[in-house]
Amino acid sequence: ENLIKAVGAETWEAINRIIVAHAKSNGVEKGSESRIDCTVVSSNIHEPSDSTLLWDGVRVITRILNQLKAQQEDFPVPFSDHTRRAKRRMLGIQNARSSKVRNRLYRDLLKVTEKTLNYAKTTVRSVPARTLPVLRDLQEMIALTEQVMDQTTRRVFHGEQVPAVQKVVSLFEPHTDVIKKDRRETLYGHKVCLSVGRSQLISDCVILKGNPADVTLVQEMLNRHDLVYGRYPLKVALDGGFASKGNLQFAKSKNIKDVCFAKRRGMKVQQMCRSDYVYKRLRRFRAGIESSVSWLKRCFGLDRCTWRSLQSFHSYVWASVVSANLLTLVRNEFSAT
Repeated sequence: ENLIKAVGAETWEAINRIIVAHAKSNGVEKGSESRIDCTVVSSNIHEPSDSTLLWDGVRVITRILNQLKAQQEDFPVPFSDHTRRAKRRMLGIQNARSSKVRNRLYRDLLKVTEKTLNYAKTTVRSVPARTLPVLRDLQEMIALTEQVMDQTTRRVFHGEQVPAVQKVVSLFEPHTDVIKKDRRETLYGHKVCLSVGRSQLISDCVILKGNPADVTLVQEMLNRHDLVYGRYPLKVALDGGFASKGNLQFAKSKNIKDVCFAKRRGMKVQQMCRSDYVYKRLRRFRAGIESSVSWLKRCFGLDRCTWRSLQSFHSYVWASVVSANLLTLVRNEFSAT
């Protein structure tokens, strides 16, 4: 696994381009039809809350301080271990029956967290530079814990609704985005946009930052299809969230003959496709990408990334895509014989 993790996302993407080119030359996937959809790959984190994040900050900083103390006989900073107290306050907050009790517990948890942060800041100023790798981890944890304290104070005591882009939802995977999915559920990870052909081959994949609207992704995905295959598809099918008159005009300007949005958004079928028959056929074609996404999540682990760091997250997603494409190629070769 460590050897696989060492392969960068750019290398995985290059491998996928080779697979797509092989599929094109062997007639498996010509790239004349494409369906585009987005999904969310979760980060490997627990359900976040301000109280659990504050407790994470206290226990991780304390653990690093203990590591530094074990490395040095004359550790210059005296400190106390507040992890048990922080855990009790965290559990109390989760089980509190009134906001008055919850706020009192939050104040004490913030007080304990601030004490632990002060130990850490003093340590950064006092310990020698030879412990630089551990110090770097400590400084990163200090910055993240301060951000958690700030968002907790704003939300709990000032009644603010902290924007998702300003939130920290994990101290261990700070790159994680907060993604609201159609007001139905909140997910924690990264939004991924996939382009899939008729053979179920995944021609392209984009790991997005934040939660951009689907409607803003159409032009980028079509342009990337041109880079992969050397031309735009003749037919493209997309979910209703991608629909806009501007996207339709862009697609038509690239000589894409038929464009199917699952929801028309005020556009007529005749504007999108050559006939009602083609439109209905492309709608059914688009529905097939749901099975491709489900297959990726069930069989190739795309439901949740278990590798740590943003760089590894990108590599994990591309490794899953490449694995799925290799299996698709093998299946097509067996079916041909």
